[in-house]
Amino acid sequence: MDEAEHDVLARMSFPKAHRARLDSTNPIERLNAEIKRRTQIVGIFSDYQAVVRLVGALPPGQNDNAPSSVPDP
Repeated sequence: MDEAEHDVLARMSFPKAHRARLDSTNPIERLNAEIKRRTQIVGIFSDYQAVVRLVGALPPGQNDNAPSSVPDP
């Protein structure tokens, strides 16, 4: 435990407003829901690479407060 103290307390170096977002799983749940939605629309994939292309097309920082890395059409 003593060796891990720095890692465990690292979150305390962030501003208090950011800590709640660090503890939240909402971004992960939202990403998983979007992957599920997209894969259900497609249904059957021709190969593994087709799945990787579809899932890889999702923006990594997908949330309401961060700008998307993919420009809007």
